[in-house]
Amino acid sequence: MIEAVGLTKRYGDKTAVYNLSFQVRPGAVTGFLGPNGSGKSTTMRMILGLDNPTAGQVTIGGYPYPKLPNAPRQVGALLDAKAVHGGRSARSHLLCLAQLSGIPARRVDEVLGVVGLQEVARKRSKGFSLGMGQRLGIAAALLGDPQVLLFDEPVNGLDPEGILWVRNLMKALAAEGRTVFVSSHLMSEMALTADHLIVIGRGQLLADMSVKDFISANSADFARVRTPDTEPQLREKLTSALTEAGGHVLPEQDGALRITGLPLPRISDIAHDADVRLWELSPHQASLEEAYMRMTQGAVDYRSTVDQKSGLMQPLPPGAQPPMPVPGQGQPDWYAPPPPQQGGQPFAMPQGQPGPYGAPGAPGAGQPNPYAQPAPAAPQTPAAPPQPPVSAASADLTKPEDAR
Repeated sequence: MIEAVGLTKRYGDKTAVYNLSFQVRPGAVTGFLGPNGSGKSTTMRMILGLDNPTAGQVTIGGYPYPKLPNAPRQVGALLDAKAVHGGRSARSHLLCLAQLSGIPARRVDEVLGVVGLQEVARKRSKGFSLGMGQRLGIAAALLGDPQVLLFDEPVNGLDPEGILWVRNLMKALAAEGRTVFVSSHLMSEMALTADHLIVIGRGQLLADMSVKDFISANSADFARVRTPDTEPQLREKLTSALTEAGGHVLPEQDGALRITGLPLPRISDIAHDADVRLWELSPHQASLEEAYMRMTQGAVDYRSTVDQKSGLMQPLPPGAQPPMPVPGQGQPDWYAPPPPQQGGQPFAMPQGQPGPYGAPGAPGAGQPNPYAQPAPAAPQTPAAPPQPPVSAASADLTKPEDAR
């Protein structure tokens, strides 16, 4: 178990961590969350004895890390996947670590197989991709078969298969009774991996609870309701009825209604009593990302601004039209539509013609796509003056092969 009590770290006049206390218990994956600059990496470095706390203490199994006997056999960590000599092969790097800790050489080949690097074990690590470097760092953490594991952004640079593998690995390690402490900015991945959360902001503890309790405490569920678009009076009628029943109604950009304060069965009964036909009635449960953003919005140090592009806009050429604004652009939950297609037609090969990868065109190719975006109307240009007829003899002289 990892236990921090009153942990504080200052760098000159900068306080990176202040009076931080928490416990990381075995048998569960504990997520460590916080904005950039909140002190997560500093906390992990103090756990591993790389930085000395200004005040307070942190222990692993009751001992500070420097006092653990043969610490690499008890604690494994991935803090910086680039902390590898580029001239060494993956196997040589792990073999050096094993020899320093009294770990048998056969364990090196075992962990290389676990992380999937057995095929490149003898290649120099300087040629590794970001994801391969992450796998090598995870192999180093697993080398001593430790009971306590710390990972800082373990899925950084991994492909979807690698992310799934890391997720299952973390769960399997925790199921064996190990202490697993994982820092990550990927909320969707933490929601699937972590059992417990420790959230900090500006070096101070914000939350220490299970994922389920964290989402419930920092978000509000709501129901999404949609009435027929062709009958706006029904939406107004339903809004009035729901408000009278004690619900809170907020209109959404696409015409739907967001209802809070009333359960779904009650909303359905109210719509039925008001004789309002519904096209949609669905529950919405907040995600970990929504709950996290709500809690940490006041502890973010680095915020982006709108790019005004002042003085960088090029003047339009004569006769050019300015681009038309896209409805909804810049609003929350807006996504760019697919690119316009020629004539509103799908990019499909005619039936019987070979496709771009050698396959014949699908049946119905060339038919209008009901979901295709309409092509913008071409600007009207004045008709060219009629040209005098060209004889066949003169026409032949204008062919590319004759125009030399």
